[in-house]
Amino acid sequence: MKFRFGYTAIRVRDLDRSVAFYRDVLGMTLRARFPFAETRGEAAYFESEGSDHSIEANWYASDSPIAGPYREGDELDHLAFQVDSLEAALAYLSERGYPKVLGPIESPAARWAYVNDPDGLWIEVYERKPR
Repeated sequence: MKFRFGYTAIRVRDLDRSVAFYRDVLGMTLRARFPFAETRGEAAYFESEGSDHSIEANWYASDSPIAGPYREGDELDHLAFQVDSLEAALAYLSERGYPKVLGPIESPAARWAYVNDPDGLWIEVYERKPR
C-alpha cells in the first residue's frame, strides 16, 4: 500500500477571515471553496506559486460531528494522504487496527475518509477522481 503525503488541513474559526489572510496577506491562490453537508462545515483550498504543498482551511458549525474545542494556536485539523484506491487503503488500515471514523465523502475532484492515528489525530485518506 502506497501513501503519499498530500496537504495540511487546519481548523479555523472564521473562514472569511482566513481566506483574507492566506490569499491577501500571504499571496496564496484560493483554488476552491465549498460546503460539506456531511461535516456541517465549509472548506477553502489554497496553493502557493512554486510549491507542491497546499493548505485546506476548514470551518465547522458548532453542531458538526467533528467540531471540537478550539485552543489558541492548536488548530491542526488533519493530515491528508493520497492513495490509488480508497477502498483498498481503508481495508489495509482497518486490518491494522485503524478503522474508518468518517466517510467516504465525495467532491467533484476526490473521494475521502478519515481514520485516527494512535493519538487521535485525524488522518484523511483520499483518492483523486480522473480529470
